[in-house]
Amino acid sequence: MQSTVGIGLIGSGFVADIHAHSVKNFVRNAEVRAVASPTPGKAAQLAAKYGIPHAFEDYRRLLELKEVDMVLVAVPNDLHAEVTVNAARAGKHVICEKPLCRTLEEADLMIETCRSQGVYLFYAEELLFAPKYVRAKQLAVDEKALGDVFLVKQWEEHSGPHSPWFWDVRRSGGGVLLDMGCHSIELARWIFGKPRVKSVTAVLGTYVHKDRTQGEDHSICIVEYEGGRVGVAENSWAKPGGVDDRCEIYGSRGHTRADLLRGSSLLTYSEVGYGYAVEKAETTRGWTFTMFEEAWNYGFPQEIQHFVNCVLGKEKPIETGEDGREVLKIIYAAYQSAGEGRKITWPYEPPKVEKPIDLWKRA
Repeated sequence: MQSTVGIGLIGSGFVADIHAHSVKNFVRNAEVRAVASPTPGKAAQLAAKYGIPHAFEDYRRLLELKEVDMVLVAVPNDLHAEVTVNAARAGKHVICEKPLCRTLEEADLMIETCRSQGVYLFYAEELLFAPKYVRAKQLAVDEKALGDVFLVKQWEEHSGPHSPWFWDVRRSGGGVLLDMGCHSIELARWIFGKPRVKSVTAVLGTYVHKDRTQGEDHSICIVEYEGGRVGVAENSWAKPGGVDDRCEIYGSRGHTRADLLRGSSLLTYSEVGYGYAVEKAETTRGWTFTMFEEAWNYGFPQEIQHFVNCVLGKEKPIETGEDGREVLKIIYAAYQSAGEGRKITWPYEPPKVEKPIDLWKRA
C-alpha cells in the first residue's frame, strides 16, 4: 500500500512557495519531489530553498517522473486547463489553484479528462481549511449555536496582486471578483452545505487601478440560495494595509465573527520598520499587524493534508473540480448581473464567452 504521496509543483510564484513551505513543515506522508517553472532560474531557486530534488523549466518533464503522484497547478489562470489536462493524461492526480480556470468549457474539459483518466481533480480553496473558519462552521452548523443560519458575509481585500498577469484580463479572465470573490463565494456556499443557487446580483467597479487593468478592483456579489439563505461577498484590490480577511455568520439565535489574520496577529508599532508583517502589506513602519504561522492560519497545510489523505484512501474529497465549476458559474452570473444591471436567476445557462469579464464589459 502506498505510504507517501510524491508532489510536483507546477509554478514558482507566491502561492507555490506557500505550498512548498506547507508540505515541508506540516504535511505528513507527502514530499515535494519536483518543481517546474518556465522563468529561467525560478524553479531551481525554489528547489534549493526547500530541498526539492528536481527542477525543470518545462513542466512536461516533471510529468514524466514516476515518483510524482500528484501535481499542484499554481500557474496563471489561462494555463490551468492545459496543465491539468496534460497532467491527468500522464496519470497524475491534480490539485488546481483557484479559480479553477477561465471558462466553463475549460472546466468541463478538465473535469471530464480527470474522470476518464481515473485521477482526482481537487479544487484548492484553502479557506475551507482555515482553522478559524472551520471553527466558525462547527459553531454554526454542527453545534447549531446560532440557530437557523441565514446569512454569511465574507470579505477578502488588499491593495492588489503580486504578479503582472493578474492585472491582464486576457490572461486572468477578470479582476478581483474572479481572483478573490471565488474565495468568498465558496466559503458561504460551504457553510450553507452547498445548496442550489436561486439568484446572483453584483456591483463592480474600477476605482483605483484604471491605469493598470481593465478589470474591476472592487466587487460586491450577493448570492441567494434555496432555503432562504444569502451569501455576501465583498472583495477589493483597492484597500491598502495588507490582506484583510473576515467572515460573519448570522443565525436566528446568534452570530459569530472571525477575523482570519488580524485577529491572531501581533499588534506592532515600529518607527524603523521590519522584514515582513502580512501578505500585501506595503510598509512595516507605524502600526502593523504582524502575522505568525501565516500559511497555517490560511489553511494551506490542512488543505494539502486532506488531498494527500484522499490519494492514500483515508478520506473523501470535500472540494473537487465540480465545486470549482459551480463557483465559476456563479461568477459568470455576477459579471452578467453587473453588466446588465439586473438580478440573474436560476436555472441559468451562461452565454459562451472568451473570459468571464466579457459579460460585464460587453454591456
